[in-house]
Amino acid sequence: MIEALVGFIALFGLVLLRVPIAVAMVIIGTMGFAALRNWNAALNLLGNAAFDTGLSYTLSVIPLFILMGNLLTISGVSQSLFSTAHSLLHRMRGGLAMASIVACGGFSAVCGSSLATAATMSKVAMPSMRKAGYADSLATGSIAAGGTLGILIPPSVILIIYGLLTESDIGKLFIAGIIPGLLGVVFYLAAVYVTVLFKPALAPSEHDDIALERNDVWGVLAVLGLFAVIMVGIYGGFFTPTEAAAIGAATALIIAFLSGGLTFEKLFTAGLNCARTTAMIFAIIIGAEVFSNFISYAGVPDALLTFVQSLDVNAYVVMLVLVLIYIVLGAVLESLSMILLTVPVFFPLVTSLDFGTGLLSDPELVLIWFGIVVVVVTEISLISPPIGLNVFVLRSVLTDVPLRTIFAGVLPFWAADILRLALLIAVPALSLMLI
Repeated sequence: MIEALVGFIALFGLVLLRVPIAVAMVIIGTMGFAALRNWNAALNLLGNAAFDTGLSYTLSVIPLFILMGNLLTISGVSQSLFSTAHSLLHRMRGGLAMASIVACGGFSAVCGSSLATAATMSKVAMPSMRKAGYADSLATGSIAAGGTLGILIPPSVILIIYGLLTESDIGKLFIAGIIPGLLGVVFYLAAVYVTVLFKPALAPSEHDDIALERNDVWGVLAVLGLFAVIMVGIYGGFFTPTEAAAIGAATALIIAFLSGGLTFEKLFTAGLNCARTTAMIFAIIIGAEVFSNFISYAGVPDALLTFVQSLDVNAYVVMLVLVLIYIVLGAVLESLSMILLTVPVFFPLVTSLDFGTGLLSDPELVLIWFGIVVVVVTEISLISPPIGLNVFVLRSVLTDVPLRTIFAGVLPFWAADILRLALLIAVPALSLMLI
């Protein structure tokens, strides 16, 4: 246990020194495992982690879903989603901000990446909101918050990784994410409504009618159709998540071609972006594999389980403590790294808790519910200072908007996320009723 504690302190020290998290986890994990065993075993662990991760058939689902999102970005469906939502909501005060959130939710259904959703929608929605006279705080806040839906509404890369870590059914995780994802959209729309109710100057009213274009309708139907094929195929047992990702990527390529926006240059850029993102994710997975093996060998999961059992506290109290730990960690760690570091330690504890009768009496359903809770907490971390990756993505795209303006804009959405999180913990059926 002492070795593990020293390892965690050293890891956070390297992160504060701006060492990439993947490199930091490899260094500390390898050195820690060598201290507990020997250098030969530690180097074998590192080599096996890199080899197994790089050649994993199961992990091939990640680049395929990322490629699908990149190809759909080329096709212009993000603009179709925004335009359609705008035509339906423009009469309401704050309608453009609401349209941004709805479009983010729709794009999330075929993207799977929070950062990609935020970056794409900032280019689509921000010019329209500025032209209409929206305050930068509300405009950027709605895009940053809406972008977080990319890691919850299926297909979600984070849910895939959680499923692999805990050996949970990825199809069931996808189904479990639908209602919480839709609740996220509803709560964000409510946050916009309440914000402009108290501060009308943030969002001028719109009065002109906006016609719904045929191309926009086709774009929305393409997104809905692709989402339906993926979810029905996985849930119906027609194909595995990996096969669904391949079908989705191929279909996205066809949609991009039919839209007329596909060129060799754009196709190359989409592939290059996919390769970069995949390399980053795989590097973090390799680092987390090495570090988690060190932590497990040091006996942290067993010690944590023994300690919690000795306290004899309610299972929901333990869940509250875990959520608070995630909120604190989310303020200083990147979301994927946080999940890869903590889930291997926490999930054995969660499955051992006694939640009484009902849905949570089944350990499999407990794991799925915990996965949704973890992802929602991770969404909160994406817009929480000082890291808030979605905020920094918007800052990189909108260089003239100060960070403090964006963080001020996300506050109402952060509060909405806390309320949603409390609701999902209190009513597990919201996550599990469709399974």
